[in-house]
Amino acid sequence: MGYVRYMENLTYPKTILEFASSFPDDDSCLDYLICSRWPDGFVCPRCSGSGGWWLKKHKRFECTSCHRHTSPLAGTVMHRSHLPVHKWFWAAYLVSTLTPGMSALQLQRQLGISQYKSAWHLLHRLRKAMVNGSRHPLVGLVEVDETYIGGPAKGYRGRGVRKAPNKSLVIGAIEVEVYQDKKSKKLKERAGRIRLKILQDASGAEIEDFLLANVRPASSIKSDGWASYTKKTMEAYDHIKQPQQKPEKAKKMLPHIHSAFGNLQTWLIGTHHGVDPKYLQKYLEEFTFRANRRLHPMAAFRSVLGIAGASIPLPLKMLTL
Repeated sequence: MGYVRYMENLTYPKTILEFASSFPDDDSCLDYLICSRWPDGFVCPRCSGSGGWWLKKHKRFECTSCHRHTSPLAGTVMHRSHLPVHKWFWAAYLVSTLTPGMSALQLQRQLGISQYKSAWHLLHRLRKAMVNGSRHPLVGLVEVDETYIGGPAKGYRGRGVRKAPNKSLVIGAIEVEVYQDKKSKKLKERAGRIRLKILQDASGAEIEDFLLANVRPASSIKSDGWASYTKKTMEAYDHIKQPQQKPEKAKKMLPHIHSAFGNLQTWLIGTHHGVDPKYLQKYLEEFTFRANRRLHPMAAFRSVLGIAGASIPLPLKMLTL
């Protein structure tokens, strides 16, 4: 193995040519994965002992203390997959670095996967790996609003649109960053990190749960005049409430979150041609992953592998419930 070489210089490929050169086969991918998971050397998950022998034939470590065998894929989204490791790496690279993302059908064609179901399962495992459970909450000034995702809702109006069978109500929160323009020297605003989640009823309690899980208390939250943003719901924050007279004014009052909603809708329709509501949250997480790494798209490859290394395998039956 090239274990020592990777330990000394663990980097991510910045171009597709670098990727092809760095990961030509399964062994090189395993090298990279091992060094990502155990940068200071192998540690046994059973006894926490340091050090082990690499069993080349079986592609796993044997602990020097308890002699347990451990695969570098164990506990990752790649665990017990029948696909070659290098195809997982190619999938992770394509999905995380290509700006519009990829559909399961595109992934199947690009990687030469025989069955669409295998490509779909692979893609959804990677989407799960994009969710970092230890990510830091949003801070500072944060815009919050809701939007409806889905096809036409004939016969439904206003907030009642959420009752339509093909509509989902999504809440979004986005940081507003203030920076100084290099040319004009004036202070300007731009969108920062984002969070998205499906809402069931848009109640004050549900909105409060979303905010507490995603926005640091004492931050300033700017919202519209929706009744669910009550004093109790917003008591942990500095609430900047801006009632709107007309729906079209919302885009001017909350420009960053509405721009993100527009990009989300375009992405879902353009790349994925619509999404089944029961899988929508997984697509929201992928969009969040891309949006939060839009300034460093190539680093997303390293991120998704690092997150994947700490994720629990997701069986197909759990994805299709």
